[in-house]
This record gives sequence, structure tokens and C-alpha cells, in this order.
Amino acid sequence: MEKKLHRILAEAAVGVLRQVFEEGMVADRAVGRALGANPKWGKRDRALVAETVYEVVRWRRRLAVLAGSEDWWALAGVWWEGQEYARPEWACWPEVEAAVRAEREAALAAMPRAVRESLSDEFDALGGAELGAAWAGELAALNGPAPVFLRVNPRRGNVASIVAELEAAGVAVEPVEGCPLGLRVVGGRAVTAQLRESGRFEIQDAASQQVAPFCQVEPGMRVVDACAGAGGKTLHLAALLEGNGDLLAMDVQERKLESLKARAARATVKVRTALLSDEVLAKQAGQADRVLVDAPCSGSGTLRRQADLKYQISAESVAQIRQVQREVLERCAPLVKPGGKLIYTTCSILPSENETQAAWFSGEHPDFVLEEERRISPAATGWDGFYMARWRRMLES
Repeated sequence: MEKKLHRILAEAAVGVLRQVFEEGMVADRAVGRALGANPKWGKRDRALVAETVYEVVRWRRRLAVLAGSEDWWALAGVWWEGQEYARPEWACWPEVEAAVRAEREAALAAMPRAVRESLSDEFDALGGAELGAAWAGELAALNGPAPVFLRVNPRRGNVASIVAELEAAGVAVEPVEGCPLGLRVVGGRAVTAQLRESGRFEIQDAASQQVAPFCQVEPGMRVVDACAGAGGKTLHLAALLEGNGDLLAMDVQERKLESLKARAARATVKVRTALLSDEVLAKQAGQADRVLVDAPCSGSGTLRRQADLKYQISAESVAQIRQVQREVLERCAPLVKPGGKLIYTTCSILPSENETQAAWFSGEHPDFVLEEERRISPAATGWDGFYMARWRRMLES
């Protein structure tokens, strides 16, 4: 049965697409702004706008072939028709006959991978050069829908109690192998804002949930999260400290730290915050048992959630971010006390941001001994792509 497409929602979705591709706004932020400006929209209305934007962004180049046009209305229109929405009388995009669409779909098979998988030619070449034969599988996995993972906050409950609470609210979840505190939302039911803000769990990808345990944190330790952002990993570290220890979260953006403070209060964990500066770093030098550097990166492991990155990542942008990564490591390594450990992580799947950086740091800092590296493959796990490296700082002789 064909579905009805409402003009006001279609216009809103196309307006957001213009913001993303013409003004450079992050898709998630643009969608959030549109939904926030229209609080009276129902659940299905909001879902239509969000899904239209995310899927057109994800498959932009492929849809352009099917539509025979790169006009935003044409891209959205061919996607709506593929989702069995009836063509409305007010439709302002060219109609693509079924036979023509079938011919174009058949022609896609012979087109370059960058067109079929909808990413820039340069990013496709970069991924192929860095990952070789593995790139095709990783890219296919990253073009899939993003599952919703939750991490139970053990300070506010256990897994069984949170599962019961979610199921009572109509949200079905299942355990995640390899994530003791992880749950995967199944069935597509949304987690309401009231549930999200309870502090009893956090929305956090299963790959990201691997970072805090990889840090080998124990109660009583002094821990620094040097690039905390809004604090998903910080809160996990705080839970592992079990209320006993000192946790300092730093970032260069005050607004992110303010968000972290609010989340920490809801989670009932203690976190100190400070803007990252040379003065703060100097005061912490040689004192930390653990220093986590969750470094700025290309975000290539998170394309399911940030599909607009597929058209932004380039050899030049990766080269620039690699320099930033090295600078952050150089600034933060002195915080680790002898016998303590430094952890470097990215949400990238590119070796140049990962293993190459770890090898460089080890070469520059012989007093840091590399203990372990771990790469998380989206193709192998269904999670985001992630990389982790951990060094132990040698005791002074």
C-alpha cells in the first residue's frame, strides 16, 4: 500500500538537505534543529524528515544516478518513491518511470565503487590504499543502518533491572557479546528522552564501550581523560572507579564540559573538569595512573552515524588531523607517572591514524613500552570502527 507524503514535511527535509550540502552543516545538527523548531510534529512526521535526510545523505551519489539529477528535490523524490510513497499532485521533481529506474539500477553495477557506495572519489581511493582488499567490506558495513547500543550505569542499577525498566516502557533490548554492560535496542522502538536522561544508562556504541576497560582502571587511581568531549567514555571510567579515585576530564570546548557535568550529575558519579591548557597540563605532570587520549580523528569508523563525512574525508584532511593527534599525544604523555599507562584511541579505521601513529610515538618515546593494540572492525563486529593502543611508562632507574 502506497503511503502519503505531506508537503510540509517534504519541504522541511529538502531544506535540511540544503543546509547540509550547501552550508556545510552537520546532518545530525541540522536534523535536530528542524525537529526542535517543530515540536508539534508527531512521531511518524519526525521520523520521515530524519530518515529522508540521513538516507539521502548516505546514498547521495547512487540516488543521483537513479534520479538523473543532483537536485535535492530529485534525490529526495527518488528515495521516497523507493520507499513506496505515492507521488503527490504537488510534486516538483521529475518523475522517473519504473522502466527507466530499472535501467539505471542495472547500470550502477558497472559504475565505480565511489558512485555505488556514495562517497567521494578521493576518500574511496584513500580507503583502498590504506586498507586494501578489506576496504570494500568495511565500507559496506559502514553504509548500513546504525544500531542503538546502551551502556548500563552500574552506579544506578544492574543490567537485569535496566532491562526490566526498558521492557516495561516498551523498549526491547538484548545483551551484547563482549560488552558486559551493553544492551542493543531491537525492534526499532525509540528510547524516550525521559529514559535517556534518567542517568541509569547511556547511549554508547559497543565499540566505544571497549575503551574504558582497555584502560585497566582500578578504584583509587588518578585518571585523566584528556579529550573528554561530552563525556561518554568519561562516565564509563567514573563507573569503573566505583566512587574511589580522582577523574579529571579535559576538553578545549567549554560547552562540551558543561554537558558532561550535567550527565555526570544524572549518573551520580564524580568528575572534575577543566579546559585543556598548558597551565592545567603542567599542574598534572607526572601524577596520573592513567591518561586517556581519545584523539580528534577523521571519524571514518562512524560513517553509519555521520554519513556526511563520506564526502569530506580526504588525504589532506587526514594529514592535518594526524598532525593534531601527534601534538595531543606529545602534550599529554608527560601527565603519566612512572609505572602509569597512556591510552590512545580513535574512531577511525585508517591505519595512518592508528598503527602508524602508535609506531611513531613508540619511536619518539622509548620510556613508553607498547603493551597492546586493538582494532575493531565494523565488518567483523557490526559496531563502529575503533582503534586502541596502550603504553606503560617505565619506572625511573
